[in-house]
Amino acid sequence: MNRTREVGVLPILVTGAAGSVGAVGRSVVEGLRQRDLPVRAMVRRDDERAQALRATGAEVVVGDLTRAGDIADALAGCARMYFGMGVSAQYLQAAVTAASVARAYGGLEAFVNMSQLTVAEIGLTSTFESVQQRQQWLVEQVLDWSALPVVQVRPTVFMENPLFRVGFSSVAKYGTIRLPFGRAKTSPVAAGDVAAVVEEILADPAPHIGRTYELTGPRSEDVAAMAAEVSTVLGRPVTYTDVPLREWVDHDLRPLGLPDHVFQHITTMGRLHAENRYDRKAEGVEQVTGRPPSGVAEFVRKNPSLFTTPRRT
Repeated sequence: MNRTREVGVLPILVTGAAGSVGAVGRSVVEGLRQRDLPVRAMVRRDDERAQALRATGAEVVVGDLTRAGDIADALAGCARMYFGMGVSAQYLQAAVTAASVARAYGGLEAFVNMSQLTVAEIGLTSTFESVQQRQQWLVEQVLDWSALPVVQVRPTVFMENPLFRVGFSSVAKYGTIRLPFGRAKTSPVAAGDVAAVVEEILADPAPHIGRTYELTGPRSEDVAAMAAEVSTVLGRPVTYTDVPLREWVDHDLRPLGLPDHVFQHITTMGRLHAENRYDRKAEGVEQVTGRPPSGVAEFVRKNPSLFTTPRRT
């Protein structure tokens, strides 16, 4: 198969490039192309999102991350690889398949894996985590054994995650952030900051091989403090309503119609927030990019419609 590439520079394979929560893969492709680096973007479907990727100058390949042949074809001739996949019941199969293909390929300078910060607390016999979180822990174990040149990227919950999007969207309808967190603190991270970290690593991976980067927002704070930030940006009162977890799940989350695997994951994240397991602040964004992460106020400014247009239920 003919592959387009810049002379003397091997392509960087970006999986999950069509984007899901926060569109990290798509942002990584765009950032690398702005650096004039050759990118091969792997997508599941050839649709308008794939066309948008081609418009950046990226080569687009269509394939299934659970099929070794598709990954092998996409990886052929590449020097670096980013593995990213949204929350999915097929995540474990896809990630282990990708690692197996990369190991057999034997020509990678870097395998950048999108994990998550909860993995740091998971152990061999722990049971508090969601199925997705357990699978991501397992994938990190596999990559540790693989002898691949791995870089682990562990963001905490994205601001764009359904957990926060549902909570933030209630501002437009009720003037309050409805979440089941009690007084617990959290430090959500913007997907754009996560993409910037991945982009920087892929552009120059050598200093990062073997390292793990934990990514959070600029501060850990309770939702009442977040509400105050939102209020300042919008110029109107915004409060925090602590909702019992079961009520929040039934009234706010269930109407989204999420797949069972995703629904269980988001529900678990809500419970773990209430248990204060997300009270973390890490320096990974600034360590890699040289700038501090953006916070809730910046997210509000970039997504005003989320806070002003009532969500349909």
